Amino acid sequence: MQALNPTDSAFLWMETRHQPMHVAGLNLYTPPPGAGPDFIAELLAEWRQHLAAQSPFNLRPVLRLGLWYWEEDEEFELDYHLRHLALPRPGRIRELLAMVSRLHGNLMDRNRPLWEAYVIEGLPEGRFATYIKIHHALVDGVSGARIMAQGLSLTAEENKPPLWTQKYEQQSTSKRSPPGLLAQLANAARAGREILPGIGSGLFDLLHLGQGDDAAALPFQAPPTPFNVEISGSRRFAAQSYSLARFKRLGEAAGATVNDITLAICAGALRKYLQAQKALPRKPLIAMVPVSLRGETDAGGNQVSLLLANLATHLSDPLKRLARIVQSTSQAKERLRSMPRLQKLAHGITSISPMGAAMLTGSARQHPLFNVIISNVPGARETLFLNGARLDEVYPVSIPTQYLALNITISGYADKLGFGYIACRRSVPALQRMLDYTDESIAELEQALLPSRVKTKTAPVKTPARSRVKGKSTKTDRD
Repeated sequence: MQALNPTDSAFLWMETRHQPMHVAGLNLYTPPPGAGPDFIAELLAEWRQHLAAQSPFNLRPVLRLGLWYWEEDEEFELDYHLRHLALPRPGRIRELLAMVSRLHGNLMDRNRPLWEAYVIEGLPEGRFATYIKIHHALVDGVSGARIMAQGLSLTAEENKPPLWTQKYEQQSTSKRSPPGLLAQLANAARAGREILPGIGSGLFDLLHLGQGDDAAALPFQAPPTPFNVEISGSRRFAAQSYSLARFKRLGEAAGATVNDITLAICAGALRKYLQAQKALPRKPLIAMVPVSLRGETDAGGNQVSLLLANLATHLSDPLKRLARIVQSTSQAKERLRSMPRLQKLAHGITSISPMGAAMLTGSARQHPLFNVIISNVPGARETLFLNGARLDEVYPVSIPTQYLALNITISGYADKLGFGYIACRRSVPALQRMLDYTDESIAELEQALLPSRVKTKTAPVKTPARSRVKGKSTKTDRD
């Protein structure tokens, strides 16, 4: 058995019926030219021949003396994890996202490895989707995206075995021989030298001892909003793709990164949504932005710190809002840049450590540490294929939690950015409107930064999800 680190264990301890702690990816595919009506059936028949699973797909959680461990499932049953579904007619994107909304609200069985893979057919023109969910205790967003991409091919001619049968980099690290006693003591001392300053800086932020300016974002500065409420177990998912080139043009014009442009677009959409709900606070919303440390270590599990970003939602001018966001994220990133990896981890965990108590007591409603989580997950830059089927669109599906009823995750793939909005169905009404507000927010920045490229009347945003389906807009679940 392998013990979970504290971060991974937290995702198991936090899980409740109203708060499932799995992440997922929704991929949309176009079958290869000449594919017959049995393409999906043949794909599944081939997959079902691979009855054994590799780590992490063969690991189930067990609790021993108050600690969580991963244990290999000796009775692994593929038929439980691999599932085949079909959309009800007319099989629009609307029906697909409604199905994903329902699937994402279901807990997984802890007596089995914590993952499920769905192949969903019934989209127009023979297109199909995969929806694969994995518990957050097993993977973080970046490692999950890498696993998904590794299960696909770079050419239409290559067929790879399914993702649960492949070997991943993190597996090799778990097989290394344990260090000797002296090496363990040296490692512990070195870790302590990095962790303690991280705890100190996290406490420093919690107590607001820093000399912050208007752009600074610190814990408990966030105003109460309709997103910071208790949630139910039901979910609603809305998704849409946008051209990465549009975001790069905006970044070049503003002297900002694509990540900053993405945050500004989300901020504009959130501002419009709260205005429509007559609930826009006077103070700016604060976003928690996960920061991957995957490039600094080859260790498995979650390797994530965080920064807080001022979204400047109180400012009506999109350029002033973007400038404030750039200033806020630049300050936060500069601070993290000087920290070693373990110090970053300790800093992030400490700075949000009161969250558990705030959720238990309900004080998170009036005094949230932050208002919303916005993640940007890098993806494959090349076009990928699944047994000859071209991967067209990639959408991340993340985790709403108590008092954080909305989660926004953006995933890059090829020349697109896929926005995934996941929320508690009851607490965040009319979530589909966030896509319209996202369109409007992009158009506002283009009008302000690239007026020569924008016509007098802004043309509607062309996206794959809309352009492939005739008739009414199909970009989200509207029931």
